[in-house]
Amino acid sequence: MTKFLKIVAVLSLGIFTAPLYAAAEEKSIILQSTTSTENSGLLNHLIPIFKKDTGIRIHVVAVGTGQALKNAQNGDGDVLLVHAKSAEETFVKKGYGVERFDVMFNDFVILGPKNDPAKVKGLKDVTLGLAKISNKKASFISRGDDSGTHKKELNLWKNAGIALNKDQTWYRESGSGMGATLNIAAGMGAYVMSDRATWIAFKNKANLEILIEGDKRLFNQYGVILVNPAKHKNVKAKLGQTFIDWLTGAKGQAAIKTFKVNGKQLFFPNAKPADMKKAS
Repeated sequence: MTKFLKIVAVLSLGIFTAPLYAAAEEKSIILQSTTSTENSGLLNHLIPIFKKDTGIRIHVVAVGTGQALKNAQNGDGDVLLVHAKSAEETFVKKGYGVERFDVMFNDFVILGPKNDPAKVKGLKDVTLGLAKISNKKASFISRGDDSGTHKKELNLWKNAGIALNKDQTWYRESGSGMGATLNIAAGMGAYVMSDRATWIAFKNKANLEILIEGDKRLFNQYGVILVNPAKHKNVKAKLGQTFIDWLTGAKGQAAIKTFKVNGKQLFFPNAKPADMKKAS
């Protein structure tokens, strides 16, 4: 074979194999999600099951809900799985998302040192507990990262009538994810709010324990949204919708229900009947 023919053969091979590589690449999506779904181990449980059912790979970007929404708004992702319903609905209303679906829920808890300097243990009123922590000026560590957890926490402080400001040395922001914030709280013996799933899966509990739980205002709902392909042409709408259909359908909901850590169920599926779809 002459040198010229060899070059033609190589180029031809590239032409015929390029679509195959492109097709392989298309069988993946980017999921913008919260740190809680990753830190708890839920995504490590769900993704292999989904991949086995559909052949679609999922690449996860785990950040706070606020950052996940910003990333998706900029077209960096195909699907959102987050937990700040009001912000999610605004995202869809502004046209950045196609439609929002409930997926699952759990709850938030207020953790603190076992000696409980603010004496909040056992309270069922979370705002009363926060007021007592504030009055005592007991150390409180906030994520401070615009995550779903941070958004909820700020709302609870507001409901408690507590105005936060930078001069309050007892209230500090980590600017980090849930795991890192829990590590700081454990090291300082400070109060902190966490989603229950991350807390159960968290290993460095040190002297921390759950002090306030059970208030209905600590409810934590998760939703899933397809990023709008009309805004960003790179969005893999068909593959992304396949994931949403699976997650809100019978197989995905069952997979969420069976995920446990130390024998405890961390998330509770609650996709509405109208949203329930059979995964293909």
